[in-house]
Amino acid sequence: MSAVSFRRGVHDDDGAVDRIDNSFTTSTIFDIRATGDGFALCEVSVVPPIVKHFPDETDDDQDKPVRFVAVDPHGDICGSVDVIYEEWNRRLIIADIKVSPSRRGEGLGRELVNLAVEYGREVGAHTLWLEVTNVNAPAVHAYLRMGFTFCGLDTSLYLSTPSEGEIAIFMSQDLAK
Repeated sequence: MSAVSFRRGVHDDDGAVDRIDNSFTTSTIFDIRATGDGFALCEVSVVPPIVKHFPDETDDDQDKPVRFVAVDPHGDICGSVDVIYEEWNRRLIIADIKVSPSRRGEGLGRELVNLAVEYGREVGAHTLWLEVTNVNAPAVHAYLRMGFTFCGLDTSLYLSTPSEGEIAIFMSQDLAK
């Protein structure tokens, strides 16, 4: 990772973060299969590869997340993670994470997650939690390498959205360790 610094995000970062291309291409997905007493995740090949572009988020009246950003030597933001703390169950949610395509594979995502972990421990969170679509196999593999484990799924989360037909996978990491 060449000379990238990390800091807490500010309102002025919003435009730069919004311009980060968070699309991905994958030649494998996680197929979700019902078993007698649950579900199994099976990684399968897809031809042609899937190219996924996420729709722009709408800014609603929800609580503003805490943001951390990665800044390259030119002062350009090349990654971000937004987290929301839910006090009632002491869960820190990764609401969004982005790394510029040209900077992927350099450890920026891991460092952004590490910042989320540090923040979660500061606020007393017990769990770091996220949701990822089953077609984003590259992200699932990255989260597994970062210590996340599978904790659930939702077959209906994306109904009536551009991601209809995909399945939400929930992953978590214990922050008490």
